[in-house]
Amino acid sequence: MNKEIKQKIFDKIQEYDTIILFRHVRPDGDCTGATKGLQAIIKATWPEKQVHLVASESAAYLAFLGEEDPDVSDEVYASALGIVLDTASENRISNKKYTLCKELIKIDHHIPLENYGDYIWVEEERSSCCEMVVVFYETFRDRLILNQEAAKCLYTGMVTDSGRFKYSGVCGDTLRAAATLLDVGIDTDTLYANLYLEAYGYLKFKAEIYRRMEITENGIAYIYVDKAMQEEFNLSLEQASACVGTLDSIRDVICWMVFIENGDAEGSIRVRLRSRFVAINTIAEKYHGGGHACASGATVYSMEEMQALLKDADAHVKAYKDTHEGWL
Repeated sequence: MNKEIKQKIFDKIQEYDTIILFRHVRPDGDCTGATKGLQAIIKATWPEKQVHLVASESAAYLAFLGEEDPDVSDEVYASALGIVLDTASENRISNKKYTLCKELIKIDHHIPLENYGDYIWVEEERSSCCEMVVVFYETFRDRLILNQEAAKCLYTGMVTDSGRFKYSGVCGDTLRAAATLLDVGIDTDTLYANLYLEAYGYLKFKAEIYRRMEITENGIAYIYVDKAMQEEFNLSLEQASACVGTLDSIRDVICWMVFIENGDAEGSIRVRLRSRFVAINTIAEKYHGGGHACASGATVYSMEEMQALLKDADAHVKAYKDTHEGWL
């Protein structure tokens, strides 16, 4: 089945003169790398094609991957093939003009929530959508060109979405895909410096996280980053959200999360949930979100709803610990 859908996607890319790429809101390394990487492959293979990446949002820490394209007229969308990458549901597509495209392709590695699009390729066992783009290239490597720009973007997405290749979704296929990219030639020193070097002020923020964090009765580490804390440390929402990774190495804690006050009129609080061993996507889905089994996002709209999420997650973790061994 996957071989057939990949062939259909290749044929459609070959057929259209204009292609527009889309990704999800609150862009991360994977959706940014996948869209930019596929764009670079198509441009290198078919220089005569018009390949647009029109994103309504971008992430500052990924600026080294290059700027987005300016918007195009609705008439351009109407004659174009749209490709949405790394986005499980339509409401999370950042550029809403995807509906104007003549045909639409969905390429994703999340748990499928909606079967939108005319052609759908979903492999939820993949560690990243970038890995899927590399597999697509490998399937048609005799007809596609993978240049260093594409390799840099795709490797960035693979690294960030796999936690530097340490998450459970990583397998031999993941590392073989990474090797394909490295063989093209990537300046990994510069890439990792762009991704992981931190300003002194942000390190002070991380120290404050360890001071303020709390742990529930059954082992969920969490921190609430309110607007005052964001202003004190001059944080963007991206930087505040990224601090979830600081809570991932606490013994007896198999789930950790960060709550970030958005400061909008709705009083929304962004939630990033992470775990090992125990799946937590069902908790995220209950609270206006979703994602992977062990890496999800949600939104709550009050402190009471935040406490309700924590209570549900704590009971979920307790049930897992009571019925499983080997979770350290």
